[in-house]
Amino acid sequence: MVLAIAGIFIVFCSVILIAVSDRHPDATEGISSVPISIISPFQDAVTGSITFITGIWRHYFYLVSTAKENDELKKMLSQAVEKKNQCIEIELSNQRLRKFLDFQKTRMAQTVSAEVIGKDPSPWSKTVIIDKGRSDGIRKGCPVVVPDGITGQVVSVSTYYSKVLLIIDRNSAVDALVQRSRARGIIRGMSAEDCTFHYVLRKNDIRVGDEVISSGIDGVYPKGLRIGYVSGVIRRNSGIFQEVDVTPHVDFEKLEEVIVFITPAEYEFEMP
Repeated sequence: MVLAIAGIFIVFCSVILIAVSDRHPDATEGISSVPISIISPFQDAVTGSITFITGIWRHYFYLVSTAKENDELKKMLSQAVEKKNQCIEIELSNQRLRKFLDFQKTRMAQTVSAEVIGKDPSPWSKTVIIDKGRSDGIRKGCPVVVPDGITGQVVSVSTYYSKVLLIIDRNSAVDALVQRSRARGIIRGMSAEDCTFHYVLRKNDIRVGDEVISSGIDGVYPKGLRIGYVSGVIRRNSGIFQEVDVTPHVDFEKLEEVIVFITPAEYEFEMP
């Protein structure tokens, strides 16, 4: 602090001497070179300090302006990403709806499209809630499908909502047959993502990869609906039946929309 004050004082005196020398060059001829030699280092230091401080000040404002611009750009990018995600979601929804419409056109039965709005969190129960009910013509026992295959059937109905038992639930049963060999059996759930094909005679020809479809005999599902494909076969040397595993075509983890067949009154039944 003291050195700074002394420096300023010397600079001030030197300026006065330079001013006097300009007015009386003869009188100050001997000393004119003295203040210049003294003041020059201080002038350089002061000038350098001012330049340095000015540069920092400008750089600070530049950084503030850049930070503000970056925030605005990040906000615009976030909005653009959000709009892109919305467009992708709309496109995916449109693709699913087109598949649903194409599927409904191939069926003569009356159908109702519904959205899945809830799932049973229990690992032992595989059910979902849809946003259509009795007011839309849905009744207990109506089959529920998607274009990929059978999903399940309605087990409980209210005015505006319905509960659907999925085919992967242990309480579900679908009369089915192997499309290639016409071997028949009952598809039951395993409370996982797979099913078992019960009561298939050991003598029947069943191979891994065979397509399994609904037989239509149970009076619930129309004949010919896809269920899944054979993913495992165990044919023991003894016994009447063989053990067959079936993997459904429907991805139940990604179930969002379904189609409900409005079952005619003569096919209504009460589930046990």
